[in-house]
Amino acid sequence: MAEMGSKGVTAGKIASNVQKKLTRAQEKVLQKLGKADETKDEQFEQCVQNFNKQLTEGTRLQKDLRTYLASVKAMHEASKKLNECLQEVYEPDWPGRDEANKIAENNDLLWMDYHQKLVDQALLTMDTYLGQFPDIKSRIAKRGRKLVDYDSARHHYESLQTAKKKDEAKIAKAEEELIKAQHDYTATDTDELQLKAGDVVLVIPFQNPEEQDEGWLMGVKESDWNQHKELEKCRGVFPENFTERVP
Repeated sequence: MAEMGSKGVTAGKIASNVQKKLTRAQEKVLQKLGKADETKDEQFEQCVQNFNKQLTEGTRLQKDLRTYLASVKAMHEASKKLNECLQEVYEPDWPGRDEANKIAENNDLLWMDYHQKLVDQALLTMDTYLGQFPDIKSRIAKRGRKLVDYDSARHHYESLQTAKKKDEAKIAKAEEELIKAQHDYTATDTDELQLKAGDVVLVIPFQNPEEQDEGWLMGVKESDWNQHKELEKCRGVFPENFTERVP
């Protein structure tokens, strides 16, 4: 048995994760050097750009709100200091002392109420809004890794298939990441894949995991990819029970 770590993680799992990172790094290097084509999803990349813009603008607005709140607090303190100065300057029997005190008390209440409303209605709302971004950012990063994994698996499989001396064991291992249609499936909607028995499909993650229905997968047919080379034109959903892992 593989040795277990302090948190129940096996040495084999750690090695597998390290290997994945190395494979992704190698694939990215090859793509940057122009030696491997990269899967592009223009619609998703546009959404990521919009997301990053919202995060930047939201963070800036949050910072400005905190600065404004600090200014409001400083103005409140300045108002209190002014009242204290008035109390020191004028004689105790000054006729307007009581009225000045009432005005100061009202101002004090108004400043505190204004500050609290800004916190409750603006700052907390902005904090809640920005609190969603880390999870979405994590999902975007995960999807990016999956696309790299997809390219790596596709290139690895293609290189094994075109090699002069084919290694059937390696080909079989590469095919473990692919599935094959067992039966024909007629698409009933524009976002579905049309399958014919024998079609090879690589499963990819949903853009929004919440959109995945039970028993359905998102994937790209090998034949569609070879024709279009664009993920947006190739991907689609299909019923899992019409497919099986490539043996």
